[in-house]
Amino acid sequence: MKAKKSKCRVAIILAIILGTFSFVGLLAGVAGAATGNDEVAVRDALIKSTTSFAENDLAAATKVWSNDDSLVVFEQGHANYGWKDYRDNHLAPEMAEMKNTKYALDDIRIHLAGKTAWATFKYTIAADVMDNGRQRHVDGAGLGTAVLEQRDGRWEIVHWHSSAPRRVQGNAAPSKN
Repeated sequence: MKAKKSKCRVAIILAIILGTFSFVGLLAGVAGAATGNDEVAVRDALIKSTTSFAENDLAAATKVWSNDDSLVVFEQGHANYGWKDYRDNHLAPEMAEMKNTKYALDDIRIHLAGKTAWATFKYTIAADVMDNGRQRHVDGAGLGTAVLEQRDGRWEIVHWHSSAPRRVQGNAAPSKN
């Protein structure tokens, strides 16, 4: 009888252990899938942002940027605090000024930590702009960082920082200071 009870206990313990490992494996699989899906969603939000800019589509931009005072944008040494400031004093005027815009991100590297993500990237931009009553073509490229938060099931850009290399005027070398 003791041998039967001992075998039964061993079987129960093994079932508990195997069940625990199966449950942990299931959770790891779900977490891995969520991370993969989140990375795709973050990348998608970044691409939608650049597409909205290239297409001068402020309504589409509104869907991927934080629309509240938490937004902070640093571009070319200028700061915008809050969606209203960024939208009205930076984004909308820039969209209106640029025509035939091509804007792309490359080398996007995404890092996830719960409901927060940050991405680094390289960007290129080309557009036609009016300058003293004449249209001229501009090309640019640089580096950027974006911070996104998952809010209400979607990823929103809450911080953006981009910069471009200093432009060299004439043949002068850029300052190394």
